[in-house]
Amino acid sequence: MDEVVKLLADLVSIPSVNPMGEDVSGSEYLETATTAYLERWFSDRGIETVRDRIAPGRDNLIVRFDSTRSQSTILFDAHQDTVPVNGMTIDPFTPRIEQGVMYGRGSCDVKGGLAAMAVAVARLHRERPSGAASVVLACTVDEEFTHLGSSRLAENQGLFDLAIVAEPTRLNVVHSHKGAIRWKIHAHGVACHSSTPRLGSNAIYLMAKVVAALRDHADAIERTIVDPILGPATLSVGRIEGGRSVNVVPDRCSIEIDRRAIPGENPDRCVELARSAIREALTAEEFQALSFDPPWISLPPLAPVGTDRAAAILTKTIERVTGRTPSVEGAPYGTDAGPLSAAGTPCLVFGPGDIARAHTKNESIELDQVRAASEIYYQFICESNRLID
Repeated sequence: MDEVVKLLADLVSIPSVNPMGEDVSGSEYLETATTAYLERWFSDRGIETVRDRIAPGRDNLIVRFDSTRSQSTILFDAHQDTVPVNGMTIDPFTPRIEQGVMYGRGSCDVKGGLAAMAVAVARLHRERPSGAASVVLACTVDEEFTHLGSSRLAENQGLFDLAIVAEPTRLNVVHSHKGAIRWKIHAHGVACHSSTPRLGSNAIYLMAKVVAALRDHADAIERTIVDPILGPATLSVGRIEGGRSVNVVPDRCSIEIDRRAIPGENPDRCVELARSAIREALTAEEFQALSFDPPWISLPPLAPVGTDRAAAILTKTIERVTGRTPSVEGAPYGTDAGPLSAAGTPCLVFGPGDIARAHTKNESIELDQVRAASEIYYQFICESNRLID
């Protein structure tokens, strides 16, 4: 194996599953072991690292390359965590290579991009190319759930001239994407024996009205709130639970909502629009029987602002390395670029892999893309002093 493939294989073999808010424990959860491995990997190459504690067992790992002739500082962001492995049909933590493709959880999202960035930064330390930009590589935590790691980075606004966020873009350039707001609604009823349901108040029946109102609201926003690049804003009710037993009228029912926002939308306003749509569909008494949790995630969208020059340099670099002209496009999903851009750092999203293979039962990535991405990251840094006039 060459260096970047060996590193990727090692990273896939180390579980770093995000618990996604569930009360679970075990060695496969959190980024602890991955952070320790990366710390050793850089140390073996004489490169210093700094840990930034985000939460227990969860540290952003920071690596710097300071160019003596730098006029700009570029942030490389790649997350360490993966989604859970439920339903996978392959051994998630045994990297397997077949016909130039590596299989395993996180291979595509986003340990392929992480390995490519790490090898590029190690090469910068080794070769110290004249005129390169300075780089801060942040190996972040909790991207898959609440973006705690990138939110901490966003507090350092003004330190970076640009951020490149590693995600599987098929070596195309993503300059905009949707944001995400997720929250819960609870319906409260009165329990009683199911043989006399009129003595109680059925929380599931009430929630059915709420879901119907949100379905109509989702249809309305898809017609009226549209971005020219990203398309319509969307809303989806993704989870529902309620009741205690089939022979008991349920006194509770809860749903979880996923709202995808487009640039220019305010997350608080997105929630209020949904709340207003529910209020209009219910009686005052029914609405009073609901409670609304604050969002557990409010990920800003990414707008194509302040990145024209960087996108042009990155496009030329991709052409030089791969022999193909990449597209510059928007994406429907969210990334660490959301918090970073909201804090004022111009962001582009770029990396190896296909998002269609991420989070799947047999997640995989083409290794030629990982190799190409590492070369592109390196060459981009060698060219990116042009970001500053």
